[in-house]
Amino acid sequence: MSAAAVFVLAPALALGSFLNVVVARVPERRSILRPPSSCGSCGERILWRDNVPIVSWLLLRGRCRHCAAPISALYPAVEALTAALVVACIAVFGPTAYAALAAGFCAVLVALAAIDVQRRIVPDRIVLPAAVAVLVGRTALDPGLEWALAAIGAGGALFLAVLAYPRGLGHGDVKVALLLGAMLGATAPVALMVGLLAALVPAGVLAARHGIAARKLALPLVPFLAFGAVVALFAGDAILEAYLSLF
Repeated sequence: MSAAAVFVLAPALALGSFLNVVVARVPERRSILRPPSSCGSCGERILWRDNVPIVSWLLLRGRCRHCAAPISALYPAVEALTAALVVACIAVFGPTAYAALAAGFCAVLVALAAIDVQRRIVPDRIVLPAAVAVLVGRTALDPGLEWALAAIGAGGALFLAVLAYPRGLGHGDVKVALLLGAMLGATAPVALMVGLLAALVPAGVLAARHGIAARKLALPLVPFLAFGAVVALFAGDAILEAYLSLF
């Protein structure tokens, strides 16, 4: 691991902690700056020593110091996953502008996935500005129409899937596909394919366990699309090349 990757570990953990605030407040249209972090159950302000990423959750055994209300394991998961992805971006792509864009892209995916797991929604206030910012950044780094066309193509493909299967997919998933296309370009199909295939695993488990009733169980798709996007980000070119070599 490069020195730069090690250097960004602490800021990446702090970013993950901030994303937890975004996940908790943005869907409710609350400010992400005020008030300071507080317990969702008793409202007591969280002291700095209880707000250290991952460590504080472990020391408190996943409970509020004041009221002992449980704190979701999603909090340290978001922090750890964000840190791992940001460090991976720097380690793989080096201390470059592209690595910074990739790290921001991954951070947005983590936030969107966590929100979808908790609330089954995809906030426009996050995904649409992120898609525009990524498209602008990607085009600035590598000028061309590929990124805009890929965004339209990925979003259009998932929109057709929504029309075919409206119960299983939503318009929020289409907007996530726009984001994926803007960042990944030609490898966006890899992200969609990997994500949808990954979603078949829990869907199959639910179908085997609940039968026809499984159709009424909502399965958050964004975490799987995010997984596919990460795979495509780091290995999309190799996967696409291997696939095309079959023909």
